[in-house]
Amino acid sequence: MEQILQLPGLQFFERGWLSANNILLTDQRSATLIDSGYVAHQEQTLALIQNALQDRPLDRLVNTHLHSDHCGGNAILQRHYKHLHTLIPPGESEAIASWDQDALSYEATGQLCPRFTFDGLLKTGSTLSMAGLDWQVHAAPGHDPHSVILFEPSHRVLISADALWANGFGVVFPELEGIAAFEEVGQTLDLIASLNAQWVIPGHGPIFYNVKTALANARQKLDGFLGNPEKHARYGAKVLLKYKLLELRQVETSEFVAWAQKVKYFKLLHQAYAPQLSIQEWVHDMMADLERSKALSYQGTLILNT
Repeated sequence: MEQILQLPGLQFFERGWLSANNILLTDQRSATLIDSGYVAHQEQTLALIQNALQDRPLDRLVNTHLHSDHCGGNAILQRHYKHLHTLIPPGESEAIASWDQDALSYEATGQLCPRFTFDGLLKTGSTLSMAGLDWQVHAAPGHDPHSVILFEPSHRVLISADALWANGFGVVFPELEGIAAFEEVGQTLDLIASLNAQWVIPGHGPIFYNVKTALANARQKLDGFLGNPEKHARYGAKVLLKYKLLELRQVETSEFVAWAQKVKYFKLLHQAYAPQLSIQEWVHDMMADLERSKALSYQGTLILNT
């Protein structure tokens, strides 16, 4: 019989890969949403929360990290819920406050995120009261240097964001910039193992309980990247291309390649791993891999997300 996480006050909204999952935690005192999805899905995010809360307000919004698929719905929620209290990890607080486009990841990834504000910081070692339980805030660098995860010890439930999925973890974005971060991924996996979680609510994909298997999958993936950094670079490039296709659904090939040429991460990866090719040739090479894996298809000059 399949096991199901039953935690009073917790509602889980599994989203498509364009948006991170949303977790709504309610008790008599407050209603808290963890992560708000991508801007392309912002109306759907708002509708999901309104339907779940009915006439009750959303009191608090928590972002595990500030990638666009986790905070793209912040702005619409802040507009709708006038007294919403938003908490973010401290690492990029100054960049968010000034909306520093160079410091934030949205232009570097070629993604979109409407400007939002925040009211407080998620400090490592602190606890958050949600759904009548105390959730520990832990730093989880690697995928994002400023990411946090949240752990509730009495029920052994971990909100892992993109630090651990059932089949791995998110792209290690600092590595795409030439900043060593694979070791931090390993340290975060060690931290997760030490928590001895029974359940994991990931940033993408369904809730799972086979945590030891997931950790073994993640370590195997990490070992592969450590042994072949170019493998991770190609993986990261293809993830960014696929992500944009999820947003656009279809696009002219020339327009898509022109977009990719302007994106910071594609420029960096091309220069680091394929300088012998033109950037157009390199992008087409990544797209050929995606076509072989049936992640995209062509219809004349159109690229279709599949």
